[in-house]
Amino acid sequence: MQCQRLLKQTKAWYIHVSNETMAPARMISFIKEHAASCDICLKDPDLEEEIEKITEMILPESKIPKAVRMQQEQEEMEKQAASEESIEEENDAEGDDAEEDDGGDDGGDAEGDDEKEVTDPGNK
Repeated sequence: MQCQRLLKQTKAWYIHVSNETMAPARMISFIKEHAASCDICLKDPDLEEEIEKITEMILPESKIPKAVRMQQEQEEMEKQAASEESIEEENDAEGDDAEEDDGGDDGGDAEGDDEKEVTDPGNK
């Protein structure tokens, strides 16, 4: 946090939260309002991440507004889907290379022929 004013205010708000004279959600709201209007905070590239950490620490999961929780869950699902796609693409690329090197003959056809001979009544 680069803004000294926000840092001081956050500490003061946290004291109110710990004394139960301020709701944790209100503290987070005040932090976000300040960050949206402060020139120093607007230039701080790490502030959003720090606000998220403070939110996780201050607000229990059940107290996070439903809309925010749903948005966070959706973002997590999108991130997970993107990472799964990249893993699948890597596996597909590796699988294509393996098929080309293998030549397609894995020896499995011979076993299939044996079964066919055993079950084929014409071979008796």
